[in-house]
Amino acid sequence: MAPKSEYLMSLRAVRQLRRTRVFYTGGVLLWAVTAFWTGWTHPGSRQMWVSLLFLVVFTGLLAATSLWLHRLQTTSGHKPAHHAAPRRATA
Repeated sequence: MAPKSEYLMSLRAVRQLRRTRVFYTGGVLLWAVTAFWTGWTHPGSRQMWVSLLFLVVFTGLLAATSLWLHRLQTTSGHKPAHHAAPRRATA
């Protein structure tokens, strides 16, 4: 049986990875819009390539975070069961 602290650590890690995934998703969206806009206005410029580089970096970070989150959720499949208290027959 796994210690309770290990289960709580995985819950904290899942929560933190979810928050991080939201941040990286925002970064991917921001840099995608920036790369598109810069590519439209100044194609082939240094700013366009830097925007594309940041887009690739944030996409990689998002993919790694999503993979870690998926692995943590599948390994911690043992959720505590909450059973109702047994009913007592009243006569």
